Amino acid sequence: MKRSIPKGPALTALLCTTALTAIAQNNNGADAVSSLAGCGCCGTFFVIPIALVALNIALLVWVARDAKARGMDSSVLWMLLVFCTSIVGLIIYLLSRPQGNLISCPNCGNQKLQAAVRCPHCGIGS
Repeated sequence: MKRSIPKGPALTALLCTTALTAIAQNNNGADAVSSLAGCGCCGTFFVIPIALVALNIALLVWVARDAKARGMDSSVLWMLLVFCTSIVGLIIYLLSRPQGNLISCPNCGNQKLQAAVRCPHCGIGS
């Protein structure tokens, strides 16, 4: 019967369980240390990429909402730019977006530029 090697969170949990078992049984300290080292490495290799992906998604959502609130027609293109170029695209977006204060639209309640004649969400002028 072929045994499969656990991957991802299952491997991290297995290594941590092995380390705790070795510590509890007062076995060889090298077993516990090596298991904890493996647990730390696996945790780092899985947590950091997941955190970076989550941060990138949050950044894309913020760029899309901010571009829409500032009345920019190409919010999806700005999202694609930030998605492809990450921090460089964010800097380009921040430097090229229309400057001004965002206020709430009295009609729909969404954010719009204070100097905008019409709300980009509902289209009603203030």
